[in-house]
Amino acid sequence: MLPNALVNILLVSLLGGTISVLCAAFFALRTQAHWIPVLVSYAIGAMLGAVFLEILPHAFELASSAENMAATVLFGILLFFILEKLVLWRHCHGDHCEAHAPHSESECEQAGHLGGKYRLAQQSQHSHHHDQGRSGMMIMLGDTFHNFVDGILIAAAFMLDERLGFVTSFAIIAHEIPQEVGDFLILLHSGYTRRQALLFNLYSSFATVVGGVIAFYALQTVSSWVPAILGLAAASMLYVAVADLIPGLHKRTELKATISQVGLIVLGITSVWLTKLVFE
Repeated sequence: MLPNALVNILLVSLLGGTISVLCAAFFALRTQAHWIPVLVSYAIGAMLGAVFLEILPHAFELASSAENMAATVLFGILLFFILEKLVLWRHCHGDHCEAHAPHSESECEQAGHLGGKYRLAQQSQHSHHHDQGRSGMMIMLGDTFHNFVDGILIAAAFMLDERLGFVTSFAIIAHEIPQEVGDFLILLHSGYTRRQALLFNLYSSFATVVGGVIAFYALQTVSSWVPAILGLAAASMLYVAVADLIPGLHKRTELKATISQVGLIVLGITSVWLTKLVFE
């Protein structure tokens, strides 16, 4: 009989990945563009709630010292900054940005994550040529690795505490949906059919299951890694929310949009808080 933690990891990884892809397909393939800001604002709240209400408290509790955990989070933020710079350098060098529409350098520099992906897809609708699938393939390779890491984070959380596992999984799924919308739009721009875009995103999501299973068996022998992985998970979510997603919200400064964004962020945080209460 499979251990309860492994069953949870398998179910959440499989169902979460499938649900996020299908939800993203619904929005992307039906071109519901006005839903994107809603998804992004809610995802920001869910990630911030997971970081500050669940992941960091557990990480500090398990760490050998508060200074070590703080250093881990700081290192993680710097690491993700460097990794994103490498991705941008790969796509945005020379006199043009080969994976993005060449509208401006600032737009190109902001295209490292979800906001850039969606802007790219919007701009690409005005382009009359495809990139022969290059940007789509790069997106799939990057997201497959990303999903694999998500599986590791989910496994580490479940192995520590069931409630933490569900909260972490909830936050990961919440931010995966708007990201997957951007993936769909890029794949369509790259020349893939709707069916191919759906299948490729589903295949990529299975990497979460692989990462979760490998981590479950590996982390049992190296349990001392759990605090560091939780610290890196917190850094990852914090960096994505603050560095990649929130700047995109500042592009809409009107009062109505601001109130909507704040309300949705609070809703995302509240969702994590309620999830925490349910599993206490």
